[in-house]
Amino acid sequence: MTELIPNPRSVVAGSGEVRLTAHSQLYAGTATEGVGHWLRTVLWQATGLPLREGRELDDTEGDGIGLQLDSELGPEEYRLVSDSTGVLIEGGSATGVFWGAQTLRQLLGPDAYRRAPLSRDRAWIVPHVTIEDAPRFRWRGLMLDVARHFMPKEGVLRYLDLMAAHKLNVFHFHLTDDQGWRIEIRRHPRLTEVASWRARTKFGHRASPLWEEKPHGGYYTQDDIREIVAYAAERHITVVPEIDVPGHSQAALAAYPELGNTDVIDTPALTVWDTWGISSNVLAPTDTTLRFYEGVFEEVLELFPSEFIHVGGDECPKEQWRESVAAKTRITELGLADEDELQSWFIGHFDKWLTARGRRLIGWDEILEGGLAPGAAVSSWRGYGGGVAAARAGHDVVMCPEQYVYLDHRQAPGEDEPVPIGFVRTLEDVYRFEPVPSQLSEAEARHVLGTQANVWTEVMEDTARVDYQTFPRLAAFAEVAWSRLPAPQERDFADFERRMAAHYGRLDALGVAYRPPTGPRPWQRRPGVLGRPLEGPPPNR
Repeated sequence: MTELIPNPRSVVAGSGEVRLTAHSQLYAGTATEGVGHWLRTVLWQATGLPLREGRELDDTEGDGIGLQLDSELGPEEYRLVSDSTGVLIEGGSATGVFWGAQTLRQLLGPDAYRRAPLSRDRAWIVPHVTIEDAPRFRWRGLMLDVARHFMPKEGVLRYLDLMAAHKLNVFHFHLTDDQGWRIEIRRHPRLTEVASWRARTKFGHRASPLWEEKPHGGYYTQDDIREIVAYAAERHITVVPEIDVPGHSQAALAAYPELGNTDVIDTPALTVWDTWGISSNVLAPTDTTLRFYEGVFEEVLELFPSEFIHVGGDECPKEQWRESVAAKTRITELGLADEDELQSWFIGHFDKWLTARGRRLIGWDEILEGGLAPGAAVSSWRGYGGGVAAARAGHDVVMCPEQYVYLDHRQAPGEDEPVPIGFVRTLEDVYRFEPVPSQLSEAEARHVLGTQANVWTEVMEDTARVDYQTFPRLAAFAEVAWSRLPAPQERDFADFERRMAAHYGRLDALGVAYRPPTGPRPWQRRPGVLGRPLEGPPPNR
């Protein structure tokens, strides 16, 4: 069972095997105890083997598992050796050991992913092999939108496990938008009392005539957030929260109308938005708004220890600012040229605010408009252009162009695809995605922190729909983010498909409702629900 995903740097097969038995022990050396606890737990659930704790590495001789650090390896690098002495996983840090433990789980076969043993009599075999491996990028991310459709805490924890199984290490948590606010902020209770739910929901694309005529909502308490962050950390995943400003904020405006452009619209009449698209109702560029969101971010920083805090900054219509006397006055007072520079000032304020507290701001590539905030990093989503511009200006970049890695886009042509959105992006298309723009110099390319797949949930009403859109393409993305692959057209997609044949078994054991290679199952279809398919190849911007 060496059909590994993502593909390791080096695999050298041996000629024998290690058999794990009821007598096998697991030794976790200094600083690897957390990995040992995780590995013992998941393997005990799947195999029924106790894997008693070894007191020293020699206790694993022949049929056990050893975990230890090797200072000569990089922080996320690992070496897995399975031979006549047992299985030894070494890493440059506990993180590297953890990724090696994920590889060991794959070597044991799909049933190693189950939560109870199918049989007490089966053999658990690790082939003799030497694997050396390390990631290409430090940022291997998945963004999950829980604002459009709320995902309960258990679903989020499940996705963290799925990320870990694919060696992804950054969870971008999209917590706020026009359609819902999903995080408890104690000094502003109406954000959860009012902004966390909407009266009804558009079913399908925003042009669809269908509605789900019932309230939709939910939010995470601060203790829920602490649990999610801790659960992620145990799996060596960093959680990066997103609080969207100054656009995508209608839910917040419904709760606190004074944050809006009160001299232009009747903000108390606003409700949490029940349809999709880009709302024209945006935050007012006032001191009241700044102080309010500073309070929000103070609580966010207490909950999330991540280096980066995402502030959105995308798709902010400027119509209300153009009509607002208060906004025009602010532009004049600050000596700005226009509303684009006003947004840049708004983002720049929080860049300075976060920097003063030892954090770094990251936002969608619209934050480039009107001048990029010093020290800010960019999530390049509209194509490669934003990432190229940011990297050339000396800013760090996470590449997530919608043409390749927006997993809400449909996976195949045809009427069977449920609620088809956007361009066709097949498993092979994702596999041939190259995160580093070819036009960057070697020095500029060092600003590419990594890459991220984004899952926007407007037309994903439940976890099964999220699974369908995300998998199996996330497996291809994980290999792009981890492995040092050849140029896109030189990649061996046939070999990836061969390894996927085994990986589908792992996804089955994990209960993932992925899209089968032959197309959607009958219950995965959504006949009569309007999407918005776009034909032809996507623009290469």
